[in-house]
Amino acid sequence: MRASRLALFLLLPIALGLIAACDGRPRSAKDGGAAEHEPLTGPALAILDLAGGVPEQPQTSLFGVSSHKESFDELLREIARIAKDTRAPGVLVRFGGASLGLARALELGEALEALGKTKPVTCHAEGYTNATLYAAARGCSKIYVSPAGDVEAIGIAAQVVYMRKLLADNLGLTIDILQVGKFKGAEEPLTRDGPSDEARASLEGTLSSIRDVWIDGMHKGRPKADADAAEDGPYSPSAAKERGLIDEVAYLDEARDVAKRACGAAREEIRFGAGSGGGKSDDLGDLVRILAGEGASTAPIALVRATGSISMSGGGGVLGGSSGITERELVRTLVRLERDDDVKAVVLRIDSPGGSALASDLIWHHLMKLRAKKPLVVSVGEMAASGGYYLASAGHVIYADALSIVGSIGVVGGKVAIGGALEKIGVHAETFAAKKNDPKAASRAAYLSPLSSWDAATKVRVLETMTGIYRLFLDRIIEGRAGKITREKLEQSAEGRIFSGLEGKERGLVDELGGLAAAIERARELAHLGADARVVAVGRKPGLLEALGGGGDDGDEAHAASLTDGAARALARGLARGPGVIDLVTEAVPELAPFAEGLAVLARGEKTLAAMPYAILIR
Repeated sequence: MRASRLALFLLLPIALGLIAACDGRPRSAKDGGAAEHEPLTGPALAILDLAGGVPEQPQTSLFGVSSHKESFDELLREIARIAKDTRAPGVLVRFGGASLGLARALELGEALEALGKTKPVTCHAEGYTNATLYAAARGCSKIYVSPAGDVEAIGIAAQVVYMRKLLADNLGLTIDILQVGKFKGAEEPLTRDGPSDEARASLEGTLSSIRDVWIDGMHKGRPKADADAAEDGPYSPSAAKERGLIDEVAYLDEARDVAKRACGAAREEIRFGAGSGGGKSDDLGDLVRILAGEGASTAPIALVRATGSISMSGGGGVLGGSSGITERELVRTLVRLERDDDVKAVVLRIDSPGGSALASDLIWHHLMKLRAKKPLVVSVGEMAASGGYYLASAGHVIYADALSIVGSIGVVGGKVAIGGALEKIGVHAETFAAKKNDPKAASRAAYLSPLSSWDAATKVRVLETMTGIYRLFLDRIIEGRAGKITREKLEQSAEGRIFSGLEGKERGLVDELGGLAAAIERARELAHLGADARVVAVGRKPGLLEALGGGGDDGDEAHAASLTDGAARALARGLARGPGVIDLVTEAVPELAPFAEGLAVLARGEKTLAAMPYAILIR
């Protein structure tokens, strides 16, 4: 570690120069910010800039520090602060062309609706999606769209990708996928050209529940709109205004000027998104604190974000995406919080389709240890499906939005064998078993090999292990949901079925309907804390500092690695991986990326998954 510390101090002069060179400059009207000669004092129009997106977890900066005011939980906290700020007489929400998940759109709409009771909230977008239009309809006093923009309002639908012809007919791959639960639909995207009756029934039931909530919110938010307008788009700006979905067609600066005059603001202040905090990074301060040996600040309530697919050790997402939830990283955070007496309650924010069954169970174990010492409240974002719900079941209380997806309680496993594809180009693989004269010996000993498929006897053995894990999955939920659901009732909601958050509450999978703010408030109550008890988000992806320093919390020297070794291994993985079929397909069709992320967990050697077996692209 001494060499790593030295490297950090050697980098400090470079860091100082970089930060000084990138010091924020005053934002002009051309930047979309305040006018150059605006007064520096007086009431300010508070601007929430969502154009860059609102992820559950912010990106990590160069020095391993999360970006400021770019995550969903920080957006909710900023809205709460603005509601109490007498210096902010009005609010402008800039959606830009951003997309947003339906569950987050519901909670954002509710937060803006509550804010609108104290001050006017104006919304503007270059174009509205189903989700952003829903949030605007629920929470905005006035809705604007740019003259050349559009308003989708096209109704709720989902797409599931089926790849049998590509994988089997065209590429010659052999697909061995097994499932426990008749509704799981595990093999269908790989072995069918369309859904089974069971999979169709599960998906259509969930979509129907989501549609009911979405339509009800649209009608309440825009009561003067035509009855069927929300599902009859897309619309031009003028057509959307005529149908009552928006109020005005104008550019952003025009909408901003009207909002300022209406609320009597003398200036404007960006409170969230690009340019918030004066456009200056706090990386230098964080860097100095870390170099001085200071850890992350603590608070009575810790917010832990668990986003993405679940695996033992990560390995990188498709096209350079997030590595998701890794057992090593999340367990390290949970152990630290369990031991920290200053942390009185924990809120676990989950947005995950599941993943490794082993990783899910190990994380669940540490969640149960943590909840034995302090309140643990779970907040479901877009989904807590399969392994995601496995984790959620450890909470004292589970919150989900009505538009969240929960369930998919089932187990899948298998592999895609490339032996047949290699045969087509003249490459033959032969397995030699040490046990002679036994026809099943070779198949059994090489059952994890990507070069050969499973025989019937091997499938029986694999299915037996998966059935055992499925039973364990149910046992874990019963233990975590002690006294809240019987095994008989749980089994009626298992076997891979998915539900909206609203249906999940009716079936006992969810305790309360509500978002992250409600979950935090419940954590305060359970810990007997005041309404002003601080909340700090903990756990993040490693940046340059960790890459140089190696190791982790609690002096975990066993996991430390030198910069040279880590870089060499990463380079080797990249060279060995190459672009790959999945990367090429998802680059051509980005909508396939969520499905490819699910497959990537199997590709990393996980044998049994508690995961959504397909990506639901809800539009």
